[in-house]
Amino acid sequence: MFIKTASTACLAVTFPFAFGLDVPPRNNSAQHIALGKAKVFLSQLATAEKIGLVTGSYGLGPVLPCVGTISGIPRLNFSGLCYSDGPTGYARSDGVSVFPSGITVAATWDRDLMYQRALAIGEEFRAKGAHVHLGPSPGPLGRSIVAGRNWEGFGPDPYLAGVATNASVTGIQAAGVQASSKHYIGNEQETQRGSSTLSGGLTVSNGTVIDAVSANIDDRTLHELYLWPFANAVHAGTASVMCGYNRVNGNYTCANPDILDRILKDELAFPGYVLSDWDATHSTELSANGGLDMEMPGTQSVSGVSYFGDSLLAAVNNGTVSLDRLNDMVTRVMMPYYLLGQDQDFPEPDPASGGVFLNYQYGYNSPLSSVYPAVDARDVRADHAKIIRRIGAAGTVLLKNTNGALPLTHETNIGLLGNDVSYPTIGSVYLDYDNAEGYEMGTLDIGGGSGTVRHTSFSTPEEAIERKARKLGIRVQKLFDNKEVAEGLFRTIYPRPQACLVFLKAFATEGTDRASPDLQWNATAVVESTAAFCPNTIVVTHGPGVVAMPWADNPKVTAILAAHYPGEESGNALVDVLWGAVEPSGRLPYSIPRNSSDCGPPILSSVANATDPNAWQVDFTEGQMIDYRQFDANGTEALYEFGFGLSYSNFTMSSDTSFELIDGPLSALPDQSQGMVPGGLADLWKVVAVLKVEVTNSGHRASSAVPQLYVSLPQDTTPPGTPHKVLRGFEKLHLKAGERREARFELMRRDLSYWDLGNRQWVVPEGIVQFSAGFSSRNLVARTHARLVYDQN
Repeated sequence: MFIKTASTACLAVTFPFAFGLDVPPRNNSAQHIALGKAKVFLSQLATAEKIGLVTGSYGLGPVLPCVGTISGIPRLNFSGLCYSDGPTGYARSDGVSVFPSGITVAATWDRDLMYQRALAIGEEFRAKGAHVHLGPSPGPLGRSIVAGRNWEGFGPDPYLAGVATNASVTGIQAAGVQASSKHYIGNEQETQRGSSTLSGGLTVSNGTVIDAVSANIDDRTLHELYLWPFANAVHAGTASVMCGYNRVNGNYTCANPDILDRILKDELAFPGYVLSDWDATHSTELSANGGLDMEMPGTQSVSGVSYFGDSLLAAVNNGTVSLDRLNDMVTRVMMPYYLLGQDQDFPEPDPASGGVFLNYQYGYNSPLSSVYPAVDARDVRADHAKIIRRIGAAGTVLLKNTNGALPLTHETNIGLLGNDVSYPTIGSVYLDYDNAEGYEMGTLDIGGGSGTVRHTSFSTPEEAIERKARKLGIRVQKLFDNKEVAEGLFRTIYPRPQACLVFLKAFATEGTDRASPDLQWNATAVVESTAAFCPNTIVVTHGPGVVAMPWADNPKVTAILAAHYPGEESGNALVDVLWGAVEPSGRLPYSIPRNSSDCGPPILSSVANATDPNAWQVDFTEGQMIDYRQFDANGTEALYEFGFGLSYSNFTMSSDTSFELIDGPLSALPDQSQGMVPGGLADLWKVVAVLKVEVTNSGHRASSAVPQLYVSLPQDTTPPGTPHKVLRGFEKLHLKAGERREARFELMRRDLSYWDLGNRQWVVPEGIVQFSAGFSSRNLVARTHARLVYDQN
């Protein structure tokens, strides 16, 4: 999202089908009532009022507590809609919580924590008076490991991302707040993400408008990778879907009938509304007729021109956009409003957010005085610090632990080193997307851009470790200047610590992509220098996902913790893991490559002809081969593979499996007679098989295992480009020492299908399907196989 500020120009429910779709609604009284209310409301509107319901603006009157609004209609007791960022908490406000990032909660591999995070975020949004949460972020998926917004999403595996998206939509809407799943679709890089008139776009000297990057994706790759988690969002009942800045196959996503109408609204039977990212609309008739239902932010766009508003009114009056289409747009917008009960006792937007919004600059300065009168913020945090702390710990992945370096037990003298330990020296502020490395001094718990959140409270590693050390009588020595550490200037550290904790970070933000996967601020030299000084060096990283670790095999680096962006309870969550109060149960939701040659598709950062408006083209020629799929296809080893993570305990899995086709063999094609549900054909979402395997905690501590199931479709009966294996199930099992329990993986028809270009449908292949279970994508110990399809002869 691009924001123009005052100082810079720049309930678990599903919906019935809107009446623009040629399928019946589900038999649900609440849904029928909501649809009926929306139709009654529509019948009372003048055409100009209908236009107002699909054309956004900034703020409500003279105050700006919302990043976008739909104006109210007082005569019908409709007070309007308030939209706010973002996926990690309520942005541009005070009295709010900073939640762990999407990639952090994905690293928990815990469906319940995914849901609890979303529920808490939804509760804060409702309490602040925001009707719509601009999240979750199933896009970007993570095609490139250096894409600037990967941290907001759930990682490059569509199944894991889909589970997290489903839980997030369900949790947000259980709080009575609309989810807006974004950024649909193919928004896999920030560089030139929009045209040269928008944020992220590049301008040339002759003033030519350069179009946004086009993600050129074949239909199978689109369905099996990038669309997959959006289908989960639709199936979970997401109120809206936000189309992104980029183009897909040459057309802007917000005016692309192929991806909005044919795929999203028809194939996935999406009954909600499509809203544009801020200033991502480029046309009137093309957008409205192509499937866009709401323009944001209307006449207050960067260009100063609204493509909806008066322009849409004129198009309706002259017949280039039909009145039926406008009515469909309005009904799609109003139905979730009624279904989630937002017409009853919904809080007014917190006016205190306006002062923060007016001064929001995506930068280091947050001058919250003089421009706007001081207003006490509505504190909506409740006890959410508890769930933030739990997720922060559960999303921390133990990658290395030589000779039981962790948990800390008998150390009486420890060192804290690196510039990622303390409170930021510039204060608690928004993060800048003009500075590729963020601020130098201070720990990093969240990324930058519209997804960031202002801290009301903040537990840093330094503060939390100091508090723990005082209780245990441990001496703590500190050296935070990375230059000093990298040069080996440990003159202030004496006596030599028994354990040196090195804190490293990598900043990522909307609006720009990372230059490389490297940790920043001379991180490699910091680790190598510390390890030469301290033979028990424990590294903690805070980053947006994949970060390079060229020092991982150094024998003096005894432990590595990937803490991601853990949110405001960063320090407390880390202490829980370091001293063993909480078991490290996180697992990687991505692979960490050993060699730079295995980093996957690069970001397109420049083009040969900078004056060609259509020059920015990214061909997704790798197809589905990203992350562990790429490693499998190339036969290469990762440094740490997808799904990997250590524990303070040990687990074993039986080699025996139990596999059952619930109703016997399957037909190749889904049964269309079962009708449609949000997310597509109902038959695709039917559980058709179950696989079971036993897992044992063979260690001496209670801990959590994450058994994973991978499915390998037959290479000889599927089209070229079929991955060697794909994740299709996981469980988070909390086991006492010595306890054995069954892991149960339920498989839906879609989990066992590939997208067939000829049929334009999901197809279960003939032949033998392999099933492999284990503890990571490369640690698979239980295998079985089955033929799933009827004999066609």
